[in-house]
Amino acid sequence: MSFENMGLSEGLLKALADQQYTTPTPIQAQAIPAILSGADVMASAQTGTGKTAGFTLPLLQKLDGGERTRGGQIRALILTPTRELAAQVHESLKTYGKYQTVRSAVIFGGVKINPQMMILRGGLDVLVATPGRLMDLYQQNAVRFDQLEVLVLDEADRMLDMGFIRDIKKILALLPPKRQNLLFSATFSGEIRELAKGLLQNPVQINVAPLNTTADRVTQTLHPVDKSRKTELLSHLIRTNSWYQVLVFSRTKHGANKLVQMLERDGINAGAIHGNKSQPQRTKVLHQFKNGELQVLVATDIAARGIDIDQLPHVINFDLPDVPEDYVHRIGRTARAGAEGAAISLLSGDQLKQLKQIERVLKTTMKREIVPGFELRERLEDVKDTETRRPQQRRGQGAPRSGTGRPGTARKDTARTSGARPQQAPAHQGATSAYREEERRQRNGNTTFDGDRPVAAKPRNPRPARGNGNSQNPRPRRSEGTKLVSTW
Repeated sequence: MSFENMGLSEGLLKALADQQYTTPTPIQAQAIPAILSGADVMASAQTGTGKTAGFTLPLLQKLDGGERTRGGQIRALILTPTRELAAQVHESLKTYGKYQTVRSAVIFGGVKINPQMMILRGGLDVLVATPGRLMDLYQQNAVRFDQLEVLVLDEADRMLDMGFIRDIKKILALLPPKRQNLLFSATFSGEIRELAKGLLQNPVQINVAPLNTTADRVTQTLHPVDKSRKTELLSHLIRTNSWYQVLVFSRTKHGANKLVQMLERDGINAGAIHGNKSQPQRTKVLHQFKNGELQVLVATDIAARGIDIDQLPHVINFDLPDVPEDYVHRIGRTARAGAEGAAISLLSGDQLKQLKQIERVLKTTMKREIVPGFELRERLEDVKDTETRRPQQRRGQGAPRSGTGRPGTARKDTARTSGARPQQAPAHQGATSAYREEERRQRNGNTTFDGDRPVAAKPRNPRPARGNGNSQNPRPRRSEGTKLVSTW
């Protein structure tokens, strides 16, 4: 089947020809006719299969030449979980609709709201939005839904994972009951199906890829490595293989920033995108990466949604994700649109649990290759899982020590008697003992913390010791010869 046989307009066919697209992907071949027929659609397709064009093409066809909307009104609404994905969907609308008269715009948080209000004032045919910013604009009477004809939920599974379910339900309650609903997702969990029951009416169900599977053209490799040498191995792989446009996944925003600094120190041009970056910063870094100005892009799972590069050759998991489905999304960034790609995971012993979960879901065992020069110092199975262990709560913040009363009162381990000072930690016990002593004093109000280093605070009036009424005993002081060193 070709696009010419699907009933698309001349303008859309010309735009597709400009992109050298002649044959629809499986998701497009099934979704486009269903959407053009006016039916509700529930489609599951893995990342990189062309599902965005699967709903933007028929949407542009339906809306072209229709009745003009009034101020603040829209005819179609596309909801996405992230700013990057919203921008990518809007770019797709502009690419395919350049020979049409369909008016579209994209709105999301992290930027000023007033320009978005001005755009909506004249009315739109298609609005691409993130749920939070859409609700903000609705509450300011900048957008209305009386003329809405089509609703699209893109990456619905991720929207639920990010906690948007309440905003989505609020938005659904504002929409006219008579409309076409399209639900697209990389995977469908039980929670997604529950949402679909109340949203879709007799939907056409499309399942192009089996549940929780990875793209066939992705070569997956595991490199076991000691955790302390992960960054060194990453730099080694990039330099020795002369890789370019490498997308690296980090589990945390702090980890992403730290990784960029270490790569830059090794002479590798890198940048990071995550939730703590402003939208202009994220847009700039992503643009530099797509244009080849950045060799490496380090991203968190949420920020990576919307990264759409047809020829992205390498995806590296610096950390394995805690959720197996996120692994599917990650490596789906490569091998897009029929291209081939490689997904490399750096496996340290503390992440064996995550690996087993991923292999169980994918029903496969991934190939393990030790890189010469990075042989393990100990077996992976012998490494304790320190990453998933629950962090110990600091006493004084909801986890009191046994025998401890309220702050400032006597404790069993610091017995106070009339005319005697509490015993101090001797200097020969080292910096760690001194730091713990200072931490105990901090909990009683005698120090403050500047970053991770304790700093002396102004002394408060000493509280009398219980039972003897003696208020002359001073608080314990730090030994003059003990140097405080942060152990955090």
